[in-house]
Amino acid sequence: VGEGVKNCKPGDRVIGSSTWGGYAQELVVKAERVIPIPEQMDFVTASAYVLAYGTSLHALKDRAKLAAGETMLVLGAAGGVGVAAIEIGKSMGARVIAAASSEDKLALCRERGADDTINYASEDLRERLKALTGGKGPDVIYDPVGGAYSEPAFRSIAWEGRHLVVGFAAGDIPRLPLNLVLLKSASLVGVFWGAFLQRDQAVTRQHMRDLFELYSSGKVKPPIRKTYKLAEAPQALRDVMERRVKGKVAILPRE
Repeated sequence: VGEGVKNCKPGDRVIGSSTWGGYAQELVVKAERVIPIPEQMDFVTASAYVLAYGTSLHALKDRAKLAAGETMLVLGAAGGVGVAAIEIGKSMGARVIAAASSEDKLALCRERGADDTINYASEDLRERLKALTGGKGPDVIYDPVGGAYSEPAFRSIAWEGRHLVVGFAAGDIPRLPLNLVLLKSASLVGVFWGAFLQRDQAVTRQHMRDLFELYSSGKVKPPIRKTYKLAEAPQALRDVMERRVKGKVAILPRE
C-alpha cells in the first residue's frame, strides 16, 4: 500500500474499483475506493456485488426513499442491477413487479423474489401494470433500460411516483413529455452511484456495511451465471450487449 494509507494493509481481503483499466491482472486504485469484503464472500462474488448492489441500494434508499408496502416496477429485471433491485426492494418491504423480455429471464426474477412478472416482449406493459396494481400504477420505477419502455412505464406511474433513471441499456435515450410529470405530480430522479461514492464517502461506507450485512444474512446473493478468462473479455462484452446474459458475469484476471 502507499504511504499514508490507513484503511487497509497488505494481506487484507478487499475489492477496489476504478473508472477504467479493470481488465488487468494488477491495478493501482485510490485508497478511498478500496473496500474490505467479508470472509465468507469469495472474490468472484465480490466483483459482481459492489457495483450492481451498491447502485441499487443508493437508488432505492437515497433517491427513491422506497418505503415498505410500496409497489416497485423493475425494468430489465433479469440484468445485474435489475436482480439487485429485486432483492434489495424485497429486503426493504416493497412489492416488486419484474419486467423482462423472455420467460427464462422472468423465471430468474421469480427465483430472486419478484412478486409478479411482465413479459414486455409479448404483453402490453401499461395494460399489465394496470391489472396488477388495480389501476394505481407503481410507486417507484427502477429503469436501467431506457429506450421504448421508459415512456409507457412512466405513463403508468402512481400519483407522486418516482421514476429512477439508472441507465440506458437499450441504447436509446428516451425523450419524455414533461407534461406527464406534472399530471402525475411525479418525479424523474437521476441515479449516478459512481459520482455519489466520490462525493459522499461516509454514506457510501455505511451502504457497504449494510450490503455486506444483507449478504451475510442470506437475503441477497448475486446470480453469477458465467465466468470468462481475461482473454475472453471481448466476448463477455458482446454477450452483455447482445442481451444473452441473465444476472451477472465475471471476468477472471488469473486462471
